[in-house]
Amino acid sequence: MENTKTILDNTKTILDLKDAFKGETTASAKYAAYSKKAQEDGYKNIAVLFEAASHAEKIHANNHKKALEELGDKPDDFNPEFEVKSTKDNLQDAINGETYEVTTMYPGFIETAKAAKVRNAIVTFNYAFKTEMKHKILFEAAMDSLNAGKESELPSVYRVCPLCGNTYETEVPGKCGICGEPAGDFIVFK
Repeated sequence: MENTKTILDNTKTILDLKDAFKGETTASAKYAAYSKKAQEDGYKNIAVLFEAASHAEKIHANNHKKALEELGDKPDDFNPEFEVKSTKDNLQDAINGETYEVTTMYPGFIETAKAAKVRNAIVTFNYAFKTEMKHKILFEAAMDSLNAGKESELPSVYRVCPLCGNTYETEVPGKCGICGEPAGDFIVFK
């Protein structure tokens, strides 16, 4: 009975990795488009945030893809679909997406991967989960600043860990707080 459960959990983990890959790939494309729209709307600091988050989501997608390939599978082909609206609407969409990921999606995926003892899936899901918690806070702060007419007071530089996608709005304290990657390896967006 235990073996059957592990096989089912492993199959579910493969499906979760595919779903996570699709979601992160879509988020990366969407945030890149949102960055362009924010730039067009004159919100440079929000544009930089979206650009950094887009890159972080791409790192998550690639990590999920590697974990999937290590399980002998691959992501399904698809074309990301989304709509670009106003910067305010785009921020709300980002907040909604990040909220779903940190309250529902990744906690469930992590639980299933732990039950199946799929270490690489646990690691990649945790990297994304911890980063998405930060993204949610950053997008909420951007929305608050936009609503208060203080967008120019938002950070204008972000640093993204190339290993786990962790996103900092300040200097990196020596190494990544999620995966331990040295600060000097981080990608700077400004």
